[in-house]
Amino acid sequence: MNHSIRLLIMLALTVASCSQRWEPLKEALALLGKGELTLAAREATQVKNSAHPNQATFNKADSILEICHRIRRDFNQSADTLIARMHRRGVELDLAMLDKLEQSGKLDGATIDGKRYYFSHAVGNLFLLDSSLIKQQKDWHPTPGPSPSIAFRIGHASKVVTKTDSVGKAVQGVAMKLKYTIRVKPDVVPAGEVVRCWMPFPRENHERQRTVRLIATNPERHLLSPENTLQRSIYLEKKAVAHQPLLFSEEFTLVACAQSYHLSPQMVQPYRTRDPLYLEHTGERPPHLVFSAKIRSLSDSIVGGETNPLVKVRKIYEYIDQHITWASALEYSIMPDIPGFVLERRHGDCGMQTLLFMSLARAAGIPVHWQSGWMLHPGEVNLHDWCEVYYEGVGWVPLDQSFGRLPSDDPAIRYFYMTGIDAYRLIVNDDFAQPLFPEKKFLRSEPYDFQRGEVEWKGGNLYFDTWNWDMEVTYLTGDDGQAKK
Repeated sequence: MNHSIRLLIMLALTVASCSQRWEPLKEALALLGKGELTLAAREATQVKNSAHPNQATFNKADSILEICHRIRRDFNQSADTLIARMHRRGVELDLAMLDKLEQSGKLDGATIDGKRYYFSHAVGNLFLLDSSLIKQQKDWHPTPGPSPSIAFRIGHASKVVTKTDSVGKAVQGVAMKLKYTIRVKPDVVPAGEVVRCWMPFPRENHERQRTVRLIATNPERHLLSPENTLQRSIYLEKKAVAHQPLLFSEEFTLVACAQSYHLSPQMVQPYRTRDPLYLEHTGERPPHLVFSAKIRSLSDSIVGGETNPLVKVRKIYEYIDQHITWASALEYSIMPDIPGFVLERRHGDCGMQTLLFMSLARAAGIPVHWQSGWMLHPGEVNLHDWCEVYYEGVGWVPLDQSFGRLPSDDPAIRYFYMTGIDAYRLIVNDDFAQPLFPEKKFLRSEPYDFQRGEVEWKGGNLYFDTWNWDMEVTYLTGDDGQAKK
């Protein structure tokens, strides 16, 4: 590795009370760095269960156990298992071919307790990243024309562009009722213990997200974070009941709107480079927004001598769209440098591509900030990340890097997602790695983004595999504004 393991020591050292010393867990950290997860977990468990650990040491021991668990969960495919799964799809691989795929960046692996394991979504990713493997699948045949999801985006973008009579005007409002549910699995927490739950809730200061109304929560008592919270949440508590799942839910309505800016270079003014907004949103934000030598070099090579901000953005947007393939990602909590990973492997999911865009853009002097939540397109409801770019004289303009250029000859449609966004969004976050309200005590399941929610109890964090989540969307109107029957 053990790149993935080494990064987690960095993560562990940044958790709560990191100013305290780590001596009681020195051996556990050393074992973690070697990929000896069984021994590392044993050492951390002994410290956590010792007679009188202080709270900081208890939390750090829990973080190491979390890290060990997350690595095992993401890298859970042995070579034999992966080869067998590919065989069932009609593709024959051997150990030498696995090694070649890994060296090419198409297969992610890690050495755990002396044995090589591969990413849990390796099979799906291999078919996304290697065209020769795609064609070897049983009963494979090419599908002509755009996929249904792409066709929907093209149709929606066409409506938005047609309806937009002034730059950036919010149009095509879609009213939706959302019900989000978290179910903690039975007996993961002892009966009678209080479980703390943070669920995503819409930001309310956006032109694209209007008339947010909370209908109900379960339990009824809740704590809604202030409107200016950059990662917006609703907080709930319940006591665990023996042998029963623990249910948390929220239900709310909103109207989500689209925007199309369709800018030209002449519409963008030079930046005021001493302005606090410019300085804040062109700076580094370790660990994932760092102007490494590789980032600076690539940004310079893409942008060249260009000075117009919009043209710079277009060059970076096109480069990522052309060279970085969408693929399922490792959990962000076990990645030390997401843009660096994407450049090395040449693939990444929506958030990874967004962080790469942000790094390259900021290195080129373009102000940009993170935005994320959910995509709520019919039949395609899922977590999603994008960003917003600031143009002097225009303001903040949405940009969805992973949706890329649409297959259209009309530039307004083709580049719709570079200077616009569709109406099927839930905006939860206007930044990453921000504190939750109230503060979470243990290492978050997702330390950077906030979409699925967070759950913990006094004994530690509850990771994603201990609870299920579900987003139910009811469309009250279509993007034509007409009420659904």
